[in-house]
Amino acid sequence: MNKLLAPLAALLLLVGCSSSNEAGKDTQTLTVAATAVPHAEILKQVKPLLAKEGVDLQIKVFADYVQPNAQVVEKNIDLNYFQTKPYLDAFNHEHGTNLTIITGVHIEPFGAYSHKYKSIDQLPDGASVTLPNDPSNNSRALLLLAKHGLITLKDPNNELSTQKDITANPKHLKFRELEAAMLPRTLDEVDLALINTNYALAADLNPTKDALLIEDRNSPYVNYLVGRPDNQNDPRVQKLAKALTSPEIKAFIEQKYHGAILPAF
Repeated sequence: MNKLLAPLAALLLLVGCSSSNEAGKDTQTLTVAATAVPHAEILKQVKPLLAKEGVDLQIKVFADYVQPNAQVVEKNIDLNYFQTKPYLDAFNHEHGTNLTIITGVHIEPFGAYSHKYKSIDQLPDGASVTLPNDPSNNSRALLLLAKHGLITLKDPNNELSTQKDITANPKHLKFRELEAAMLPRTLDEVDLALINTNYALAADLNPTKDALLIEDRNSPYVNYLVGRPDNQNDPRVQKLAKALTSPEIKAFIEQKYHGAILPAF
């Protein structure tokens, strides 16, 4: 390294570490990774509430379901808000991590959509169906299809069901698994797509009107604020948890999403 640059690099490293380590004491900055809709939208409503509490909420938007967890594990970001407990459990198991639930915020009823058919009864024999490829959402899609009689599973309550657990497929549905964020793009190519509500909303789909099948408000798939064991009791984190489950945010969710997103508190 150039001798003139070395002292500067060392100084930047020192400043960077100091800023990170002292965030809770000095700047009261709190970083949260989130997907764009509805998580980041909800966090934007929380931002002024936290500012009154002396916390500067920094929202980092991601388009996938892997990096938000990886960034929190690596301590590049404090928390994330995008996932359900089955997804978190699967991630922790697969990666040997111990990310921790802070509080539940909302429910996104999972749905099945089509650009070709207006009713699930119109779905033809041999229909092409796209599903999320991550374990928890893949199982969630299969459970929704099973609940409505399109397939039969060994255990219709098993949140880790896979295609290997399908015992009957009377319509001979042909499944293709893709990254969840890509599923709305497949609607013009396939007969049916099982899509997470956040991605459905981002694609201008209205779950309460456009979904041919949709989970009801008793869905166990709550979306959680998630952190690490070392920061779950941090006062900044607890202030965010309180704000996310406040009457103001409950009213915002109800008024903004008209049933497509449901408060979980």
